[in-house]
Amino acid sequence: MLGDRLRDLRQQHSLTLRQLATAADVSPALLSQIENGATDPSLSTLRKLAQVFDTSIAELFSEPEAPPVHVSRVGARTRLAAPPGQITYERLTPGRGDLEVLQAHLAPGDASSAEPWAHPSTECAIVITGAVVAEIGGESYTLTAGESVTFDSRLAHLYRNASDQPAHLIIAVTPPTP
Repeated sequence: MLGDRLRDLRQQHSLTLRQLATAADVSPALLSQIENGATDPSLSTLRKLAQVFDTSIAELFSEPEAPPVHVSRVGARTRLAAPPGQITYERLTPGRGDLEVLQAHLAPGDASSAEPWAHPSTECAIVITGAVVAEIGGESYTLTAGESVTFDSRLAHLYRNASDQPAHLIIAVTPPTP
């Protein structure tokens, strides 16, 4: 789905793979693999592509024909990987534009981003296993399994695993502007 959407956007902007690769500072081979569904892009690649198309990452995942019922299956989800030391996400929802639910994995010492950042949404994070420090608006909140935090994501924020055990959490964002 992401590959098809990326190809459509590239063609709408009359860009070749090579032109888009140059504009986004990624390789044409990587773009080809993403468009063909052979690999999942990193978050940094998605941010670069969204910037080239002057849109949000959420828009890259929009599905105008999203089914009224969407089943998310283990092993068949879109994975969003970040550079080493940062979070990995699996998308649990289709791209309808109203809600984004992600399953996040944080290895010990990993964070959701290098620096706190903000976006215009409401966000809720629920820790499934492990412990996570949510840094929100300059304050730190330690959350353990079963605990959650909900906040206005216009406050700069990030999630960090300060423990020596992996952490898993579910993050819901509405409207989606990851």
